Amino acid sequence: GLVTMQTAATHGAALAGAVIVDAPVRRPDPESEARSRGTAFKSPGVYPDLETALTRYRLVPPQECENRFLVDHVARHSLHETPQGWTWKFDPGLFAHTMVSMRDQLLAAGCRIALFRGEESVIVPADTAEYMSELLDNAAPVVSIPGARHHLFLDQPLAFVAALRTLLIEWGH
Repeated sequence: GLVTMQTAATHGAALAGAVIVDAPVRRPDPESEARSRGTAFKSPGVYPDLETALTRYRLVPPQECENRFLVDHVARHSLHETPQGWTWKFDPGLFAHTMVSMRDQLLAAGCRIALFRGEESVIVPADTAEYMSELLDNAAPVVSIPGARHHLFLDQPLAFVAALRTLLIEWGH
């Protein structure tokens, strides 16, 4: 979701639209914005073998997921082998140089936007989705996937795909 917002802000004119999936733009709070701006994630660990690395995979934020086969699939495709061992395909500095607030990136989107959220998400609760919609002059559809938490496509994959297909058909008109 955050990468999608950055992409829509910087390359939106080249996109037909962007679907932001359970990524929050919260009401302004100068203290928390100052703390989080430019924050990098810690470097990913390196593990001696694939099986050890797989035991370390966690959803963030932590949550249960009934579709363990999907979580396993994501974990296996999130790793790669290096000369030092197995590590995550993740750039810990991804947001280290982001100085533009997520709010400003959302407002700078150069294409149409849709907001998808998990109905049970702790990351994008209903009031956060409402605020994001207000920022976009209530022009962006807000889709809440029932029974889903933050990891929508792991929690409710069929509902997620159905909602996305419906949106794309609507955008095609």
